[in-house]
Amino acid sequence: MATVGLRIISGNSNLELAESMCAYLGIGLCRARIARFSDGEILVEVGESVRGTDVFVVQSLAQPVNDHLMELLAIIDALKRSSVRRITAVMPYYGYARQDRKNKPRVPITARLVADLITAVGTDRVLTMDLHAGQIQGFFNIPVDNLYASPILMPYIVEHFRDNLVMVSPDAGGVPRARAYARRLDAGLALIDKRRLEDNQAEAMHLIGEVKGKTAIILDDMVDTAGTLVEAGRTLLENGAKQVHACCTHAVLSGPALERLHRSPLQTLVVTDTLPKRNAQEKLTNLRVLSSARLLAEAIKSIHNEDSISRLFEIQH
Repeated sequence: MATVGLRIISGNSNLELAESMCAYLGIGLCRARIARFSDGEILVEVGESVRGTDVFVVQSLAQPVNDHLMELLAIIDALKRSSVRRITAVMPYYGYARQDRKNKPRVPITARLVADLITAVGTDRVLTMDLHAGQIQGFFNIPVDNLYASPILMPYIVEHFRDNLVMVSPDAGGVPRARAYARRLDAGLALIDKRRLEDNQAEAMHLIGEVKGKTAIILDDMVDTAGTLVEAGRTLLENGAKQVHACCTHAVLSGPALERLHRSPLQTLVVTDTLPKRNAQEKLTNLRVLSSARLLAEAIKSIHNEDSISRLFEIQH
């Protein structure tokens, strides 16, 4: 494994994931000090020489989102001023991704603003996973590699859920994802017709597809306040599903999410570790967290060695 000239540095958002990636690659995490001044300003000091190296900055835009975004920008600026050869922003979870278009008058396209900030500070490349909207890749004028969580989630589904499956999309936007899983697993396909009442509040209204007597697996790119997920689960049970599970890439779990999930009909909620779980695993006994470290580390290795990453989209089970 050629890792000469490779450095991985991490912000504070998901240090555990960065350490797992380094352990897989057999390298140490680049020393850095990331602190706060008394007024809240961010201080970044890179603790070793990185001149001429290929640096990957690991930082999910976890809560508090704005602090972690500013950390990422400050780290990249520090590296740029330290004469590194190339900087790749590794953002397992890309925050602000839901603000990807003007859906009402006089609102910003903040996903584009974040892309502009990341590019302007001197980033050469972006590596992310399961973007909420694929068109965000076009917001950048630098290469963007958008990995899918299917090589992580699919083997789990194959191992734990055998027969009579139906893949469920909780909204129209997720149908291509659910269809791809259904085709691969030879499972049924269903869609929840979701009516959004206001931001972070949704109501599942109508089910399209047959779920009676089947094991329903809801697929989504993220679970935030869990309103959509819980309502979708109830709708599926009301329509005769035998049991309901959910697989989501990013566990944002903000606001009332933990309380809602604790009272929800979901038998299991499967997520990846693109975001830190904090105390979620203590409160949710049905939460299963799968590691994304290997997939991200393999992508880093391929980018560093100038190899294709297309093999990482293949599913092994």
